[in-house]
Amino acid sequence: MRRWLVIIQGLLSLGLMIGTFPIPTSAQNMEWATIFDGSSLDNWNVIGGANWRLDPSDGSVVADMGIEGHLVTESSYDNFEVVVEFWVESRTNSGVYIRCSEPTEITARGCYEVNISDLREDQTYRTGGVVGVSSPSEVVNAGGQWNEYVIRADGPRLTVTLNGIEVVDAEDPTHRSGFIGLQYSTGMVRFRSVRIRPL
Repeated sequence: MRRWLVIIQGLLSLGLMIGTFPIPTSAQNMEWATIFDGSSLDNWNVIGGANWRLDPSDGSVVADMGIEGHLVTESSYDNFEVVVEFWVESRTNSGVYIRCSEPTEITARGCYEVNISDLREDQTYRTGGVVGVSSPSEVVNAGGQWNEYVIRADGPRLTVTLNGIEVVDAEDPTHRSGFIGLQYSTGMVRFRSVRIRPL
Protein backbone atom coordinates (compact mmCIF):
# COMPACT_ATOMS: atom_id res chain seq x y z
CA MET A 1 0.00 0.00 0.00
CA ARG A 2 2.78 2.40 0.96
CA ARG A 3 4.56 1.67 -2.33
CA TRP A 4 1.42 2.67 -4.31
CA LEU A 5 1.18 5.93 -2.39
CA VAL A 6 4.79 6.73 -3.27
CA ILE A 7 4.15 5.94 -6.96
CA ILE A 8 1.01 8.11 -7.04
CA GLN A 9 2.81 10.99 -5.34
CA GLY A 10 5.64 10.69 -7.85
CA LEU A 11 3.24 10.78 -10.80
CA LEU A 12 1.42 13.79 -9.37
CA SER A 13 4.71 15.62 -8.86
CA LEU A 14 5.78 14.83 -12.42
CA GLY A 15 2.43 16.12 -13.73
CA LEU A 16 2.81 19.36 -11.81
CA MET A 17 6.35 19.82 -13.10
CA ILE A 18 5.28 19.27 -16.70
CA GLY A 19 2.39 21.68 -16.23
CA THR A 20 4.77 24.45 -15.21
CA PHE A 21 6.72 24.35 -18.47
CA PRO A 22 5.33 26.87 -20.99
CA ILE A 23 4.23 25.67 -24.41
CA PRO A 24 6.71 27.00 -26.98
CA THR A 25 5.39 29.93 -28.97
CA SER A 26 6.08 28.09 -32.22
CA ALA A 27 3.76 25.29 -31.13
CA GLN A 28 1.03 27.73 -30.09
CA ASN A 29 1.15 29.48 -33.47
CA MET A 30 1.73 26.52 -35.78
CA GLU A 31 -1.84 26.63 -37.18
CA TRP A 32 -1.72 30.31 -38.18
CA ALA A 33 -1.00 31.23 -41.79
CA THR A 34 -0.07 34.75 -42.84
CA ILE A 35 -2.00 35.71 -45.97
CA PHE A 36 -0.70 39.28 -46.13
CA ASP A 37 2.71 40.19 -44.73
CA GLY A 38 3.30 43.53 -46.42
CA SER A 39 5.71 42.26 -49.06
CA SER A 40 3.32 41.43 -51.92
CA LEU A 41 -0.28 40.87 -52.94
CA ASP A 42 0.43 37.37 -54.22
CA ASN A 43 -2.49 35.79 -52.30
CA TRP A 44 -4.98 38.44 -53.38
CA ASN A 45 -6.97 39.55 -56.41
CA VAL A 46 -7.63 43.25 -56.98
CA ILE A 47 -11.29 44.00 -57.73
CA GLY A 48 -12.65 47.47 -58.54
CA GLY A 49 -10.89 50.80 -58.99
CA ALA A 50 -9.13 51.65 -55.72
CA ASN A 51 -5.47 52.75 -55.88
CA TRP A 52 -4.09 49.90 -53.74
CA ARG A 53 -0.33 50.10 -53.19
CA LEU A 54 2.21 48.61 -50.80
CA ASP A 55 3.83 50.84 -48.19
CA PRO A 56 7.10 49.28 -47.00
CA SER A 57 7.45 51.85 -44.20
CA ASP A 58 4.85 50.04 -42.08
CA GLY A 59 4.23 46.80 -44.00
CA SER A 60 0.73 47.82 -45.06
CA VAL A 61 -1.33 47.98 -48.21
CA VAL A 62 -3.03 51.35 -48.54
CA ALA A 63 -5.82 52.94 -50.62
CA ASP A 64 -7.10 56.49 -50.51
CA MET A 65 -8.49 57.26 -53.97
CA GLY A 66 -10.50 55.76 -56.79
CA ILE A 67 -13.73 53.88 -57.25
CA GLU A 68 -14.73 51.42 -54.53
CA GLY A 69 -12.50 48.38 -54.62
CA HIS A 70 -11.54 45.22 -52.79
CA LEU A 71 -8.61 42.93 -52.24
CA VAL A 72 -10.00 39.41 -52.36
CA THR A 73 -8.28 36.20 -51.27
CA GLU A 74 -7.52 33.59 -53.90
CA SER A 75 -8.68 30.89 -51.47
CA SER A 76 -12.09 30.19 -49.99
CA TYR A 77 -12.58 29.50 -46.26
CA ASP A 78 -15.39 28.00 -44.20
CA ASN A 79 -14.74 27.84 -40.43
CA PHE A 80 -11.83 30.04 -39.36
CA GLU A 81 -10.43 32.79 -37.22
CA VAL A 82 -8.82 35.73 -39.01
CA VAL A 83 -6.82 38.61 -37.53
CA VAL A 84 -6.66 41.87 -39.49
CA GLU A 85 -4.77 45.00 -38.45
CA PHE A 86 -6.07 48.24 -39.97
CA TRP A 87 -5.62 52.02 -39.80
CA VAL A 88 -8.32 54.43 -40.94
CA GLU A 89 -9.31 58.05 -40.78
CA SER A 90 -12.46 58.87 -38.83
CA ARG A 91 -14.27 59.60 -42.12
CA THR A 92 -13.19 56.32 -43.75
CA ASN A 93 -15.75 53.82 -44.98
CA SER A 94 -14.20 50.37 -45.25
CA GLY A 95 -14.73 46.84 -44.04
CA VAL A 96 -13.63 43.23 -43.88
CA TYR A 97 -15.87 40.86 -45.84
CA ILE A 98 -15.95 37.14 -45.05
CA ARG A 99 -17.54 34.05 -46.59
CA CYS A 100 -18.16 35.84 -49.90
CA SER A 101 -19.81 33.48 -52.37
CA GLU A 102 -18.66 35.38 -55.49
CA PRO A 103 -15.03 36.55 -55.52
CA THR A 104 -15.71 39.25 -58.12
CA GLU A 105 -18.88 40.66 -56.50
CA ILE A 106 -18.17 41.69 -52.93
CA THR A 107 -21.35 43.01 -51.30
CA ALA A 108 -23.06 42.84 -47.91
CA ARG A 109 -25.71 40.63 -49.55
CA GLY A 110 -23.25 38.02 -50.77
CA CYS A 111 -20.94 38.09 -47.73
CA TYR A 112 -20.78 39.02 -44.10
CA GLU A 113 -19.45 42.59 -43.87
CA VAL A 114 -17.62 43.46 -40.67
CA ASN A 115 -17.89 47.22 -40.97
CA ILE A 116 -15.28 49.94 -40.49
CA SER A 117 -17.19 53.22 -40.43
CA ASP A 118 -17.05 55.42 -37.33
CA LEU A 119 -19.20 58.18 -38.85
CA ARG A 120 -21.78 55.99 -40.64
CA GLU A 121 -25.03 57.94 -40.95
CA ASP A 122 -27.02 54.99 -39.62
CA GLN A 123 -24.96 53.93 -36.60
CA THR A 124 -26.71 50.56 -36.36
CA TYR A 125 -23.87 48.83 -38.19
CA ARG A 126 -21.01 51.21 -37.42
CA THR A 127 -17.41 50.07 -36.84
CA GLY A 128 -17.50 46.62 -35.28
CA GLY A 129 -20.97 45.70 -36.52
CA VAL A 130 -21.80 42.93 -38.97
CA VAL A 131 -24.06 44.56 -41.56
CA GLY A 132 -27.54 43.07 -41.53
CA VAL A 133 -26.70 40.69 -38.69
CA SER A 134 -25.60 42.45 -35.51
CA SER A 135 -24.89 45.90 -34.16
CA PRO A 136 -21.72 46.26 -32.09
CA SER A 137 -22.36 45.90 -28.36
CA GLU A 138 -20.01 48.80 -27.63
CA VAL A 139 -18.99 51.96 -29.47
CA VAL A 140 -15.30 51.65 -30.33
CA ASN A 141 -13.93 54.33 -32.65
CA ALA A 142 -11.12 53.28 -34.97
CA GLY A 143 -10.12 56.57 -36.60
CA GLY A 144 -6.55 57.82 -36.40
CA GLN A 145 -4.94 54.71 -34.94
CA TRP A 146 -3.93 51.14 -35.66
CA ASN A 147 -6.65 48.65 -34.72
CA GLU A 148 -7.02 44.90 -34.63
CA TYR A 149 -10.01 42.82 -35.66
CA VAL A 150 -10.24 39.19 -34.57
CA ILE A 151 -13.10 37.71 -36.57
CA ARG A 152 -14.25 34.17 -35.89
CA ALA A 153 -16.69 32.24 -38.09
CA ASP A 154 -17.56 28.80 -36.74
CA GLY A 155 -20.65 27.29 -38.32
CA PRO A 156 -23.45 29.84 -37.91
CA ARG A 157 -21.71 31.59 -35.00
CA LEU A 158 -19.89 34.85 -35.70
CA THR A 159 -17.80 36.75 -33.17
CA VAL A 160 -15.96 40.01 -33.68
CA THR A 161 -13.37 41.37 -31.28
CA LEU A 162 -12.11 44.91 -31.85
CA ASN A 163 -9.00 46.02 -29.97
CA GLY A 164 -9.55 43.32 -27.36
CA ILE A 165 -13.27 44.09 -26.86
CA GLU A 166 -15.80 41.53 -28.07
CA VAL A 167 -18.39 43.62 -29.90
CA VAL A 168 -20.38 40.91 -31.73
CA ASP A 169 -21.47 37.41 -30.74
CA ALA A 170 -24.26 36.37 -33.09
CA GLU A 171 -25.61 33.47 -35.11
CA ASP A 172 -26.65 33.55 -38.75
CA PRO A 173 -26.79 30.58 -41.15
CA THR A 174 -26.81 32.52 -44.43
CA HIS A 175 -23.20 32.19 -45.60
CA ARG A 176 -21.34 28.95 -44.92
CA SER A 177 -18.08 29.51 -46.77
CA GLY A 178 -16.38 31.83 -49.21
CA PHE A 179 -13.67 34.36 -49.88
CA ILE A 180 -12.32 37.18 -47.71
CA GLY A 181 -12.32 40.76 -48.98
CA LEU A 182 -10.69 43.97 -47.71
CA GLN A 183 -12.61 47.06 -48.79
CA TYR A 184 -11.81 50.61 -49.81
CA SER A 185 -14.80 52.91 -50.22
CA THR A 186 -13.91 56.41 -48.96
CA GLY A 187 -11.18 58.06 -46.91
CA MET A 188 -7.86 56.33 -46.30
CA VAL A 189 -7.45 52.73 -45.18
CA ARG A 190 -4.37 50.65 -44.44
CA PHE A 191 -4.34 46.91 -43.82
CA ARG A 192 -1.42 44.86 -42.55
CA SER A 193 -0.55 41.55 -40.90
CA VAL A 194 -3.52 39.45 -42.00
CA ARG A 195 -3.39 36.01 -40.42
CA ILE A 196 -5.82 33.10 -40.52
CA ARG A 197 -6.27 29.66 -38.99
CA PRO A 198 -8.86 26.96 -39.59
CA LEU A 199 -11.27 25.86 -36.86
